[in-house]
Amino acid sequence: MSTIFITGATSGIGRATAEKFLQEGWNVIATGRRESRLRELVDAYGPDKLLPLVLDVRDRAAVQAAFAALKSPFAPVDVLVNNAGLALGVSVAQQSDPEDWDTMVDTNIKGVLHCTRAVLPGMVERNTGHIVNIGSIAGSYAYVGGNVYGASKAFVEQFSRNLRCDLHGTDVRVTNIEPGLLESEFTLVRLKGNEEGSRKLYEDAEPLHPVDVAECIWWAVQRPAHVNICRIEVMPVCQRNGATEVFRKHK
Repeated sequence: MSTIFITGATSGIGRATAEKFLQEGWNVIATGRRESRLRELVDAYGPDKLLPLVLDVRDRAAVQAAFAALKSPFAPVDVLVNNAGLALGVSVAQQSDPEDWDTMVDTNIKGVLHCTRAVLPGMVERNTGHIVNIGSIAGSYAYVGGNVYGASKAFVEQFSRNLRCDLHGTDVRVTNIEPGLLESEFTLVRLKGNEEGSRKLYEDAEPLHPVDVAECIWWAVQRPAHVNICRIEVMPVCQRNGATEVFRKHK
């Protein structure tokens, strides 16, 4: 039975991905910092196929310990989804809070590194496995206020490319998925609880939903073993070119 390890599984893309793979019969290791949210998943799907782990991916020692402690049927890990990430603030660089920058770097970059480094040796030894990184179109398209968030997702894109080079000669696959405008808690976190501001971003638009990206992950993972889907850029129809150009249907 296959096992998937998902970071940031307490909401949004991570939760939708956990639910998709559980519904398909996989063993799922769901991680996040909010224990109550993980408990909701256990209550919904039961403990036989779901292992909830309270984990902060910024803590390298905790990540290493979590992977080392995994036991059957939740080991070995066949797929790692590096989903945990966030944006904080929309200020231009010269006015941004350095603490926000540190948090984004520690989560979006170091978290990906910690989890990937913990799982990769086993995958290489078994000569099978799949790393799925959740990037963003912000890694390719610049916009005002995107500064460190966009740069962190550009890092994820290039890290994914370099991983594929390092893994050449093995059957371990690497995919980077880059969503566009998507309705989730992401914007609420970015705006630090400003619900009105978060609603305005999606107003009169038809954004992606977390399940749309979960379906992309499922599709990439299910390709034949000799096929590597390197990169998926996925936007809603209302967003065609770049990170801020959104068509809105005015009533």
